[in-house]
Amino acid sequence: MTDSRFTPAALYLRLLNIVSLIGLAVAPPVVRIALALPFLRSGLTRWDGFLQLSVGTQFLFEDQFKLHIFGNLYGFPAPDTVALLVGCAEIALPVLLLAGFATRLVGLALLIMTGIIQLVFPDGWVNFHLYWAALALAIMALGPGPLSLDYLMSRVFARPRKRSAPA
Repeated sequence: MTDSRFTPAALYLRLLNIVSLIGLAVAPPVVRIALALPFLRSGLTRWDGFLQLSVGTQFLFEDQFKLHIFGNLYGFPAPDTVALLVGCAEIALPVLLLAGFATRLVGLALLIMTGIIQLVFPDGWVNFHLYWAALALAIMALGPGPLSLDYLMSRVFARPRKRSAPA
């Protein structure tokens, strides 16, 4: 009599389970890193000092960056404020993502940023924005994974609830 645990089908299912477990552990931090890096690199170019936007960044947001909406071009409202917010977001959001803190919300924020960037650079969809959007959606779906502050905090702060006896 053959042991059903060692049939080809059972071994194949076991192998698939192992591959899945490896993917669930490794994919979330790799996806977080892949999305964080382009935004962090961009954010690092925006500054000349602590909270001092570079002249180039100010010029881009005031004169160069335009929103392409329904065939028309629109400048950013309050471009200096938008530039400051974008510069801060391009540093803070990737750092949070790398740490795995507020991961799903950061993924959503970077998806929204990607959508706005798409409106500024409509030809960038195939080369960059599609991939950034896919990574952000994957982060929103997968969550932070076990190698993250979110996971650690869920373990530290999740306490078993005591059931009270019926009165």
